[in-house]
Formats: sequence, structure tokens, C-alpha cells
Amino acid sequence: MAQGGARAAGGVWTRAAGRLSAPSLWLGALRDGLAAEFAREVAQRRLFPWLAVAFGLGILFCLTATSGPPILPAPLLAAALLTALMPLLAARPLALALVLGLVAALLGFAAAAFRVAQVASPVLARTTIAPLVGLIEALDEREEGARLIVRVESFGTLAPEQRPRRVRVSFKKAPPLKPGDRIAATARLLPPPEAARPGGYDFARDAYFRGIGAVGSLVGTIQVRPPAGDLPRFLRLAAAVDDARNALTRRITDANGGQAGAVAAALVTGKRGLINAETNDILRAAGIYHVVSISGLHMVLAAGVVFWLVRALLALVPALALRWPIKKIAAACAMAGVTAYCVFSGWDIAAERALIMTLVMLGAILVDRPALSMRNLALAALIALAREPDGLLGPSFQMSFGAVAGLIACAPLIGSMGLHGQGAGRLGRAAIWVATAIIGTLATTLVAQFATAPFATYHFQTVQPFGLVGNALTLPLVSLAVMPAAVLGILAYPFALDQPVWWLMGLAVRGMLTISTWIAGFDRATYVVPAFGPGALTAMAAGFVLITLPVSRLRWLGLLPMGLGVALAATPTRPDIYIDREGAGIAVRAADGRLATLGRPPAFVLEQWLKADGDGRRAGTVTALTTARCDRLGCAARLPDGRVLALVTDKRALGEDCARADILVTRRDAPPGCAAKHILDRSFLAGHGAAVIHLPATGDPVVTTARRPGELVPWRPVRSVPPVTVPSSVAPRSSPVPEVDEPGPTSEDSGENLQ
Repeated sequence: MAQGGARAAGGVWTRAAGRLSAPSLWLGALRDGLAAEFAREVAQRRLFPWLAVAFGLGILFCLTATSGPPILPAPLLAAALLTALMPLLAARPLALALVLGLVAALLGFAAAAFRVAQVASPVLARTTIAPLVGLIEALDEREEGARLIVRVESFGTLAPEQRPRRVRVSFKKAPPLKPGDRIAATARLLPPPEAARPGGYDFARDAYFRGIGAVGSLVGTIQVRPPAGDLPRFLRLAAAVDDARNALTRRITDANGGQAGAVAAALVTGKRGLINAETNDILRAAGIYHVVSISGLHMVLAAGVVFWLVRALLALVPALALRWPIKKIAAACAMAGVTAYCVFSGWDIAAERALIMTLVMLGAILVDRPALSMRNLALAALIALAREPDGLLGPSFQMSFGAVAGLIACAPLIGSMGLHGQGAGRLGRAAIWVATAIIGTLATTLVAQFATAPFATYHFQTVQPFGLVGNALTLPLVSLAVMPAAVLGILAYPFALDQPVWWLMGLAVRGMLTISTWIAGFDRATYVVPAFGPGALTAMAAGFVLITLPVSRLRWLGLLPMGLGVALAATPTRPDIYIDREGAGIAVRAADGRLATLGRPPAFVLEQWLKADGDGRRAGTVTALTTARCDRLGCAARLPDGRVLALVTDKRALGEDCARADILVTRRDAPPGCAAKHILDRSFLAGHGAAVIHLPATGDPVVTTARRPGELVPWRPVRSVPPVTVPSSVAPRSSPVPEVDEPGPTSEDSGENLQ
């Protein structure tokens, strides 16, 4: 009987010892506990959000593969076969859940493969100066000049299969242009720039998925030509909307002037080109740059204002309030209003994802479901990822959905923080309401910042310690004054009654900028941290998902990968040498531990290196390596370990430096028989991109490159370079998670907070 009782308890009877083995008891208890918690997840219907996770994993696997274009039919066929097996697993819920997850992953892979094929277009192979003729699709005014998206009709003598379909160009002075104009000008175009360092932001990938095959500038005279024919309807509509956005942007800036007008216009139209660099830095330091990005905050506030106005107006008529479902009518009007707002604001990627989330939440009201739930968030994620799978690799998707997931998971805790005022007078209830609103704002801001911290730190290498203060002080102003004024101004605009509204909105924006400037003045308002690898981000993301999605005690399992990711992020390995992808310059770790330069690396590239190194200096403040000897032919320096590093700018120095250098960097081709042990010349850099070198205490230097020769990804043009012999010390590059006006990963597209 004792044996039977022991076996019933899940243990194993050890006859020799006459007792149960402790490990068997623990394993049995663990198995039973996990089964019970899994049953709770099933009962609470919390397995559905994991389909979105599996869908995302399939996308990630597809987009990080480097063996060639993905094949679409294969994942679809595999998903169909697994779906046919599901009826056989009806009695085994765990097996059924695993098969469903695998099907979702295969469908995610297929969605990414379809997206790659859908946006496929030529990418310019090399820098080219030639006549450009094309149609302006979009125009963003800047403080000086403007930036255009041009649909290319012809570019020099390039054949249609070689020329990009769309290019992004800038100019400083030109005749008045508007979207829809057909222009002709001389353009200097180059391929979209790749990562400035291994594992860094790859603009070429983002440009490819936006249909941009080259970037550059217009030079000389710009001619406006008559249209070649009738424009397609969607182009006419897009050009008309963009022209209307520019007109409203100018109207708002004229009503306010200065940076308050520029920020106010960006809040309404999404046109951020008139905001200068100083204001951008101030907003980032205060942690509120997400306010000027048309994303979740704007969509929620716009929908909320329309929802409240429509419901309040309908409630004023008792017959309607008693007989009509005014809440659902208000939700439907809010859905229409927020969709129109998204279209007018440019249908940006961040705005589109926020629109999907908002529509799902409002749609839940129409079918009498809770508006804010993890199932709704998962559904919105599935729709957004199916629409644009490449967004998974960018900060916008990661931060916006991360913030909302964190807020939903912590909603019961935040809700319990409200104060209760039973028996209090009118003044007491008002004070309690204000205190509850302040506590709620602080709590939601804190949760959103913690939820987005891993993704923001990975992509931007910056932390804003006073972001909680900035959001707490400015978001009430934005919610109660700025955004209601924006909605009222848009409604008054067709009647030409909007100027007073924009002026009042500008006053609130000035208050927001005053608060931000005060916070930006704090010591260490922006703290730069060293870049960490995708392994740390993957561990933290896995931990975050495990913590937020389950409702049972299974969420505590997420602490292990989260802790591992934090430990990896806190102990990054910083390279000793950074090398420009074009071989124009180098950054070397000097004796004081900070980076110094050899040659002339581009300012943008140098700033990316500094941020990755955890160095908050500007590119213009970095000095040349004092131990280097430089002349017109190049530079040479002895490294701390005794090796000689040479940067050759003139081919006449190649013979001497090949003989004495251990590491040779040049944008020229090294001569045959060059004796340098590690050669990073034109051929090497063309095949590998940017590189970094680690100098271990013992052993050879380790070279890590942005890409491997022979890897095939759609957004990198095939370059004609001589065969490259890879040194044995070259390490495989890290997998990504993730011009000229060359852009970096800025929070303007992140949509970080959606509280």
C-alpha cells in the first residue's frame, strides 16, 4: 500500500533504500505543477498570444537567413500538411498547441518571403552622377531645402532592370516644388548605406523594404516638366495628401513661428523636417521624443477625443441615449476618424501599426469584448506583421508592442493604485481624482519605460534617466491641451477658423518645450551605454515575453532569460579598432581607454562608433591618435600590444607599409605579395563591409565584419570585386535583430510609448 501511495504521488520507490528518491519526487512535483499552470493558461485562453510570438519567430528566421531569397511555396505546403494533422491531435492539447505554433511560424516565414518578393526592386550598385527624370511622390521641407521621394523614370543610361524604382534625394535651393511634379535634374546617387559597424543599424535593409534603391542629392538646376501621361490613381491620391500635409504644416508654423510651430506642426501632420537638431536633442533628453512621432500616443488620444466628443453629443439627446447604442456609435466614429488621421499624417510605419492596434481595441467595443486585452494585442501584432513582416526587426514594432504588452500585464496592479474617497466632500473627491491621475500617469510611464528599455538601449545606446519626470510633466499637457487642440484645429481647418486654435496649441507646445529644456539641462540627462549584441537582446526579449504573456506562475520562468540578457548587456566586449566600410578612416582605442582617430572617418560613422563604445562625445570633439605619425600618404601607429597599424591613402605608401605593418587598412587594392598579416583593402571592404578588431591579451587579433563574402540578402547589391581570401582570424559576423544624409536608428520612428 505504501508503494502504491508513493507511486501515486509521482515518486519512484527505491527498493534498496526502502524510500522515495528525492529527485524523482521533485521532478514529479514539477511536472504536476507545470501541468496545473498550463491548464490555467488554457482555461484563461492565454495560448492565443503565443501564435503571434511563433509567427514572429518564423519572420525572424526568414529575414536573418543569408543563403539566398526564401522560397514561398515550401512553408505554405508544410503548414498545410501540419494543419491536416490537427484533427488527429484533438485529444492531446499540448501536442495540438505545439503544432499550431509550428504552423504559425511557417506562416510567418511565408509572409516574410512574400514581402521580400513583393518589394523586390533594383538597388544601385555604385555611386553614379547622371541626369534623373522622375515624379515627386513625397516632399519633406527642411530648415534648408527639402528631401524628396522620387519615382524614377530614367537615370542616365541605366537599363530598367538596373535603375532603382524610387530614390530619396535632398536639395538646398530649388524652384517651388510640390508632390506630383515631374522633375529633371542632375543627381548624385549612391547605394543605400549599410551598417557603420558589425551588428549596427542597416539603413540599406530599411530602404529596400520601403522601395528605395538609392539615396543622394540633386545638383544644379531643377526643371519641372509636364506629366508624361495620366498618373495612376493611387499616385495622384498620395501626392494630393502629401501636398495637403505640407500646406497645413506651413499654416501651423506660420501661426506660431519658431520651434514651437515646428513641433506643433509635427504633432498634427507628422512632418518633422522643420525641427532643428537642438530641439530634437532636448526632446530626446527629456524622454518625450515619441510625442512628435505619429504613433500610438497620437492614435489613442485622437481616437479618445473623437470617441468622447461623439458619445457626449449623443448623450445630450435623451431619446438617442436611451434607444441607440451610443457607445458603439462613438467607437465606430472614432475608428473612422483615427483612420482618416493616419492617412493624413502620412501612413507612416509606426502610425500604421498604432492604427491597427487602435482599430482592434475599438472593434472589441463593437462586439462587446474588453478593449484592452492581450488577445487583442496579439491580433493587432499578427495583422501588423502580416502586413509588414520586416517591421519586426526595427525599434518601432518592438517598442510599441512591448510598451502595450507591459501595460496590459501590469494593468491590475496599476488599477489597484487608485485612491478611494468614500464619504469625502466635493473638494476631497476632486483632490483624490487628481492624485489618482498623477499616480496612474507615473505608474504607466514607469511600466512603459521598463518595457521598452531593452529595445531602446539596443537600438539607440542611450538611456534617459529623467524620462519618467519628462513624461509625467508633459503628457498631461499633451493629453489635455495639445491633442484636443489638434483635433479641434483639423475640424476648423476647412472653415478657415483654425488660426486661433493653432495659436493656443502653440502655447501648450511652448510649455512642453520649456519643461523639456529644463530637464535636458540636468547632469547626465542622456547617458550613453556601450552597445550589446543580439544575444543579450534575444535573451531579454524572451524573458519579457515569458513575464508578460502568461497569467499563471509560469511567468516567473521569464526571470532566468531576462537575468541572463541583463548580465550579457552589462558586460559587453568593446572593440579596440573600428574601420570604416570605405576605408576612409579608423578609430583606435588610445592609452586613456577612449577612441581616437586615424584618417578622416565620416562624421556620422564616427558618431555611431562613439555611441557603440558608450562614449557621449560628438564627432567633432574626437582628436587624432597622438602616437600616430601621419603624412600625405597615410598614417602609421604602434598599438599598445606592439603591433603596427597602418592606414594608407596613397598607393605610393603601400610598398613600405606592407613591409612594416601588422594590420594594413586602405581604400586601394593591396599589391600581390603584401607581407602585412591582416590586410583590409578595397577588395576586402567591398566584400565584408565595416569591420572591427579585438586585440586579445594573447593570440592574434580577431576581425569581425558587417557581412560575410558570399552571403545573399536582397537589400545588398552584388558588387564586382576580385575574389577575397578571408584571413583565418576573421570571425563570423553577428546576426542582426535588426545621406549624403545618412540616417541612423532614431527614436522618431520608434513610437515607444503608447500609454
